[in-house]
Amino acid sequence: MLQVRGEPLFFGDWMRVLMLHFEVDAKRLQLDSPFPLDLRDGRAFVTLVAFTLRDLRPRFGGTFSRWLFRPIASHHFLNVRTYVTVNGEPGIHFLAEWLSSQLAVALGPRTFSLPYRFGRIQYRNDWRSGELNGSVIYPRTGKRFAYSAALSADADFTPCARDSRDEWLMERYSAFNTARGRHRFFRVWHPPWPQCRADVQVLDLTLLKEAWPWFAQAEFVGANYSPGLREVWMGRPHPL
Repeated sequence: MLQVRGEPLFFGDWMRVLMLHFEVDAKRLQLDSPFPLDLRDGRAFVTLVAFTLRDLRPRFGGTFSRWLFRPIASHHFLNVRTYVTVNGEPGIHFLAEWLSSQLAVALGPRTFSLPYRFGRIQYRNDWRSGELNGSVIYPRTGKRFAYSAALSADADFTPCARDSRDEWLMERYSAFNTARGRHRFFRVWHPPWPQCRADVQVLDLTLLKEAWPWFAQAEFVGANYSPGLREVWMGRPHPL
């Protein structure tokens, strides 16, 4: 990233991150992705990422620019992402993202071509309590996503094993996006996720099934939890 002038553009803290992984039908998923899917052993995956963004701030501008960003600096996310390869580069593509900030929802599609939607989001993802739970409601339809998870209080957070499926799913540093007819990409950088497996019970998937009917046949294959990372680098949007 540092080889590109002006990168990174932002810093932000990605905290209390829960990733739920599903195997889905590749042919049906490809119809909803404008980019070629990146498959692992011929299998296609979609990951739901529930996390909290904190203290988003520009790299440049000091205290004043940080103050300007306060209205959108911290909020909850639910990312629905799949895995793609564009011009030989592996990355992710966001099928949709629900945010708890209406202002951020207005800005994301215009700047980064991100498919933002407003959601009423409640997360309790503090690993120290040993229990995690959350819900996302889309006000336009009333449909909901909800989960409950258990985590050992003495969980050992370590990077994913090299060449494992967990590493393949979690360690992605390029995002290829589409919104309002515009294709753009941006890159991020951070140390490897400190993570552990999580025992998750999916309570409600109507939000996903309404958006993508093929999700009704999705197979839940596992979950990972990370307490998060501070000062994640986020690059500027580039045209595709």
